[in-house]
Amino acid sequence: MENQQSITVNQLSLLSVVIPARDEEACIESTVRHLHLELKLQGVPHEIVVVDDGSTDRTWAILSEMRQGLAELAPVQNQDRHGFGCAIQKGLEVMKGDAVVIMMADESDDCRDVVRYWTKLNEGYDCVFGSRFMRGGGVIDYPFVKYVFNRLANQFIRVLFAIKLNDTTNAFKAYRKEVIAGCKPLLSPHFNITVELPLKAMVRGYTWTTLPITWRNRRTGVAKLKIREMGSRYLFICLYIWLEKYFSRGDYKIKGKEFPQ
Repeated sequence: MENQQSITVNQLSLLSVVIPARDEEACIESTVRHLHLELKLQGVPHEIVVVDDGSTDRTWAILSEMRQGLAELAPVQNQDRHGFGCAIQKGLEVMKGDAVVIMMADESDDCRDVVRYWTKLNEGYDCVFGSRFMRGGGVIDYPFVKYVFNRLANQFIRVLFAIKLNDTTNAFKAYRKEVIAGCKPLLSPHFNITVELPLKAMVRGYTWTTLPITWRNRRTGVAKLKIREMGSRYLFICLYIWLEKYFSRGDYKIKGKEFPQ
């Protein structure tokens, strides 16, 4: 699925992978090393920006040690307000790449899909959105309650915005750098940033496509998403962007895109 704008190919030079991390000492090293190995083997020029979001375990110590032998690793501490969205915004501020993939720290996302994102962005798309629930995608050991909440939330978003994307809430997505700039200001300090970025990108007229991706439940640590806390936050950001879509009269839409007649 994709929007129907014309595509202008503009080759990219550096991919930044932004990974928010809090108390991920059990998995952060393997996540970074597996990602780096895959990108290196596939010839993708990259940096890995891991944002330590106030960890109380050895996450930062592990990153500091790894940095000594891994030039592509660029760890940073979020010393301002903490939260998943705040950590991502910190990573977006310091990244050096002209494209970015946002990825989870717990190896739930497949690093091979990062390469596929990079390839698709280099075809000229502004954004690439992964879906675990389209043909070719899949989930492994997805908690039932989270699955139900996910499907209901995504169906609500599909109807509200009249879009075909069926996995908007998934954080694992890719953007060209200009999209990030065009979506500012970012308002979400928590997991609702996962819907703010793609919805703003679509509403503001950036080109996008979808790819099937796979997701595996974390094998270590504790999930940070708290469903009971996030419902109203997701609703707020969806309604905020819905108002922009239907009532801003295109004031925030990007200029210069060609649309088919």
